[in-house]
Amino acid sequence: PAFTWEVRANDRNYHRQFKKRFAFCLTKQKYAGNAIKTAKYNVFTFLPLNLYEQFHRMANIYFVFVILLQTFPVISTLPWYTLLFPLSCLLIIRGLRDLIDDIGRHQSDRNINSRPCEILSGKSFRWRKWRDICVGDIVRLRKESFVPADMLLLCSSEPSSLCYVETTDIDGETNLKFRQALLVTHQELVREESMAAFDGEVTCEEPNSRMHSFTGTLAWRGETYPLDSERILLRGCRLRNTDVCYGLVIYAGFDSKIMRNCGKIKQKKTKLDRMMDRLVIIIFVVLLVMSLCLAIASGFWARMFQEKHSYLSAFYKHTTPAQQAFFNFWGFTILLSIIIPMSMYITLEFIYLVNSFFINWDLEMYYAVKDIPAKARSTSLNDQLGQIEYIFSDKTGTLTQNRMSFRKCCVNGTIYGNFWWKQVCRDSRDSRVTWSHRVEKKLDFCDVTLLEVAQRDNDPVLREFLRLLALCHTVMVEEKGDQLVYQAASPDEEALVLAARSLGYVFLARTQDTITISELGKKKVYKVLAMLDFNSDRKRMSVLVRDPQGTIRLYTKGADTVILERLQRRGPNETFTERALDRFAEETLRTLCLASKEVSEVEYSDWSRRHHEASILLQGRAWELDKLYEEMEQNLQLLGATAIEDKLQDGVPETIQLLKLGNIKVWVLTGDKQETAVNIGYACKLLTDDMEILEEKEISEILEAHWVCNNNSSGSGEAQCSSRSSQQHPKASHHKKRAIIISGDFLDKILHTGEVLKEKRRLWRQLACCRAVGSEQQGSLVEKAFVDLATSCQAVICCRVTPKQKALMVQLVKKHKKAITLAIGDGANDVNMIKTADIGVGICGLEGAQAVQCSDYALAQFSYLQRLLLVHGRWAYLRICKFLRYFFYKTFAGLMAQVWFAFHSGFTAQPLYEGWFLALYNIFYTASPVLSMGLLEQDVSAKRSLEFPELYVVGQQDELFNYRVFGITFLHGVSTSLCSFYIALWAFEDHVGSKAVGDYESFAVTVATSALLSVLMEIILDTKFWTVLSFVMVAASLLLFCLFSFLTQSIDAFRIAPAIFCFPDASRNALTDPYVLLVVLLSLVVNTIPSLTIHLYHTMTGKTTIQQKIRLKAKREPEPSVELRAHVSHGSFHRRSSYAFSHQEGYAGLITRGDSLR
Repeated sequence: PAFTWEVRANDRNYHRQFKKRFAFCLTKQKYAGNAIKTAKYNVFTFLPLNLYEQFHRMANIYFVFVILLQTFPVISTLPWYTLLFPLSCLLIIRGLRDLIDDIGRHQSDRNINSRPCEILSGKSFRWRKWRDICVGDIVRLRKESFVPADMLLLCSSEPSSLCYVETTDIDGETNLKFRQALLVTHQELVREESMAAFDGEVTCEEPNSRMHSFTGTLAWRGETYPLDSERILLRGCRLRNTDVCYGLVIYAGFDSKIMRNCGKIKQKKTKLDRMMDRLVIIIFVVLLVMSLCLAIASGFWARMFQEKHSYLSAFYKHTTPAQQAFFNFWGFTILLSIIIPMSMYITLEFIYLVNSFFINWDLEMYYAVKDIPAKARSTSLNDQLGQIEYIFSDKTGTLTQNRMSFRKCCVNGTIYGNFWWKQVCRDSRDSRVTWSHRVEKKLDFCDVTLLEVAQRDNDPVLREFLRLLALCHTVMVEEKGDQLVYQAASPDEEALVLAARSLGYVFLARTQDTITISELGKKKVYKVLAMLDFNSDRKRMSVLVRDPQGTIRLYTKGADTVILERLQRRGPNETFTERALDRFAEETLRTLCLASKEVSEVEYSDWSRRHHEASILLQGRAWELDKLYEEMEQNLQLLGATAIEDKLQDGVPETIQLLKLGNIKVWVLTGDKQETAVNIGYACKLLTDDMEILEEKEISEILEAHWVCNNNSSGSGEAQCSSRSSQQHPKASHHKKRAIIISGDFLDKILHTGEVLKEKRRLWRQLACCRAVGSEQQGSLVEKAFVDLATSCQAVICCRVTPKQKALMVQLVKKHKKAITLAIGDGANDVNMIKTADIGVGICGLEGAQAVQCSDYALAQFSYLQRLLLVHGRWAYLRICKFLRYFFYKTFAGLMAQVWFAFHSGFTAQPLYEGWFLALYNIFYTASPVLSMGLLEQDVSAKRSLEFPELYVVGQQDELFNYRVFGITFLHGVSTSLCSFYIALWAFEDHVGSKAVGDYESFAVTVATSALLSVLMEIILDTKFWTVLSFVMVAASLLLFCLFSFLTQSIDAFRIAPAIFCFPDASRNALTDPYVLLVVLLSLVVNTIPSLTIHLYHTMTGKTTIQQKIRLKAKREPEPSVELRAHVSHGSFHRRSSYAFSHQEGYAGLITRGDSLR
């Protein structure tokens, strides 16, 4: 990056002279102020901006277009208010929602910008507000305060200017981070006068969104000092355990890294949303076709009429039949435009919102232990919860508790910590089977033999083993009373340090260059020469120390895959340790290898010099340091291995079993070793003993056979393909229970990781394919073949995968199977996967809140997933589908009569109904019963939903709403409108007499009433779950129809505006006539009999979906109970382990400077 960002301390005038162009020739200050504005509108821009945003919706533009057509009297067939009124309601409701949201943003901006802070002004600090901060200011922060801008840490009240910060609001992680000031600023800037005189100049990269990266220099008094992210306090951090610190503002306001990361989140759309968009387009096209056909018919009718009634030619002399057809086309377009359901969208949003409240209020998903309720963070995805086909789950913290307990270890070939010692520990509490009285009660490890060996202190390997646990870590410590409280970057680290403490090796304190520990009661101080930091590529960390005797030693811990290959020799001890690692993995324990070596003074002096040179580089620093770390971490001596237990969460096996019965496949994507993940799979019922386990060798053979089948065009090749594919085709053997277990390295050869062709050529070479694979299309065949194979299996476990690979796995299934996916995790490494999936669920766990912050739904336990999907998801899908079905039905049933009326009115686009009926039909007359169905409908209770998970298949197969269902709904609505119209027409044609009601207005009221009652009866027949609100909603529809009919058809209203209220007393005249009432009743009966007959037939023959699924319950075999036990690897299982050490990189360089001893 270009180092063009220059910051001078205590010099605001210098920064104000710089401008930058942002639009055409307009300029603004290069260095932004610290005030932020996340609100979208102000008093003057709300109306135009909000309308501009709302008219980005094509439906709104269409309705405005139709309203504009209504302004032309020659083609207008409906009163102006029939579309303007519902459109106004829609715009107002959405506008009010946006306004309320923006008022909240304004309030939040005001609160943040008005936070108090201390800014150096002159020679003293004065209280100001955050918005007053400028680049180059020096700010004083006090304990528990938030950092107002991105700042260079100058000094702090802690020894060596160490600073403790919490970054929960930035990355969601709850553990403390550490920052360190430069030594020169720590020593020189000790008073306010010296800070006021400070004139250093920082040169660094331009503002960017890289949260964990910063490169720059500080020039002061003729010297230049390198700066990196370890010196920077980011906006949004909170100062912890540090009384006072001082910082120089580098980036302010929207230039700060946290604000640069506040980009727009990609809006997720559900399957039904996408289908709805297509259906509205289909309806619009059908509307235009009907308008065109009716317009053409009107032209022919006009010509025939003129020829037959030539004496009326004076009325047609200004328009030809073609012109008449043209005008009628637009007239019919206006008349039929109300068939597109405008009010459906706003009603849908309300249903989504209320169903989200149901999730939030569900006490069955409330975790009382930690006071964590379920939270629907997205309100527009509820129905998709009922259509999930694949669940991608993290293991640690999601399936397991992420509460690490040191259970076993192997030292010098001897295994300690067998579980039968637990009873001894319980019976020996008074005698204390641990060394230190400070050991917390939560420690689960207990082995009297190991403690006795440690106390005798005659085993040098065990001594080095425990010493490594006490020295090689990034834990910080503080003393509270008589207890040492550890701040660890991960639960693994804390468990290892606590285990060492229980065995007599107690970590006491650290400074920037020393670590103090107590070895069996003797305090020793080790000088820290270097910390070789952890990262996801190295999979290990090391510490280089000088012991009190002057000997230099390197202590290393990490994954066995990286430690074992760096050993000086392989002997019996190493063999025993590898076997112990296998045993630990079979018991679902997380493993770690420990090693050390002695370093000579000559080797260290040369390495230290090169290490210092690499550490001050501005370009390629990390790469050079990694090379030096690799050089030092060679020829190690193995000390042993540790085993940490991460227990299953409550209810995980039962939940996975229910999800499998609901035809939901669960894939586990984890960074753990294969054996650990496999045994967790057995423990949680994801894997069963009757499954055929496919590993990388078998998968390669199957993919090879699939490749041959798809690429061999010769006759012999086809015969070979036929014989092999019957056994090895990815989609074959569906009757077998299969599971796939693969590693991240194998996935790299399949997934699209950036070197597509290279990786795929390598894969096919390994599969012994002679054909050249060089195209993207051929590479895609690899992916599709793998996905076909994986999705045909009952379970998939991917071990040793990176966060990027997790997201790519999700993307792969979405791409090739078009399936609805759900990803669930609890850590920052799950965020990418959660964002990629159709539904993202965050677990409120011990790894911070970032997964929750990026999720669509937040839960406290994995077991709550069964209720979220099988109850709330299925209900939401049922409700939304029924709502859509009946909304379309009632629209077609009530309004298609306009088309039939055209055939009897000379195709003149004359509206059948009163304008107010058209305007209020979808908003008031029929909205409330359909709304009630969308909010409260249930086919079975929550208990039955969990008892019969097979019911969930309905949503996966789109049974309740699809193009076929829409077509049936359309025909049903058309038939209802036909019956309502033609029964009334037949009755009115023969209705004569002095008191007979046969006028146009009464006919329109009769058809409208028949259609309305038929729609309400259809909803009543199909409602399965009745509540008081359901009855109220149906009654409200009838009452609103009567009320508005009285108001809009009153004589007084007609006298005031006869053009608007043009149906005076029409309802009273028609509906008080017994003959009309009989006609309405006849229409209701005719429209209801078919639906009632179908309902009775399905009930009597048992063809309802629910009964079909419930019958499967009786056929289901009882599931055997599953207990946690070791499953010995078979087939091609081989142990190349995962890594149980799970903190982030960057801590080593931080903790080597500063004092944590209180």
